[in-house]
Amino acid sequence: MSQADSALVNTLLDALNNAYVPYSDHPVASIMECPDGQQFVGANVEVAHYKGLCAEASAISAMVTAGQRELAKVYVMGPGEHLCTPCGDCRQRIREFATPNTQIMVVSRQGEVLKTYTMETLLPDAFGPEQLPQR
Repeated sequence: MSQADSALVNTLLDALNNAYVPYSDHPVASIMECPDGQQFVGANVEVAHYKGLCAEASAISAMVTAGQRELAKVYVMGPGEHLCTPCGDCRQRIREFATPNTQIMVVSRQGEVLKTYTMETLLPDAFGPEQLPQR
């Protein structure tokens, strides 16, 4: 397995430490990287009614707010050494901005890339913008 860039790992660890997870104690961090190299960081934020914000959704919101609309790479780090893959909702969110070449990487806290996905392997036969009428 390969190692992620140390600066990227440190950014993920900082976000992981800033996650707000008083209910699940399951922090997650994510980085969305655009084709121009710009990166957007997110952490999960839980709320008392259990409909919090996932780390991927947080990072995608920052990306969209900055005017970006395409993902080159997605990095996700969970609290343990096991795979912490995006939830179903976030797979669909990532799909909205992914291309067939987008890489989705799950990274351990030590920076080891545990697994790399394409959009097709992460969400096969996905529904996307091209299936909706164009305005």
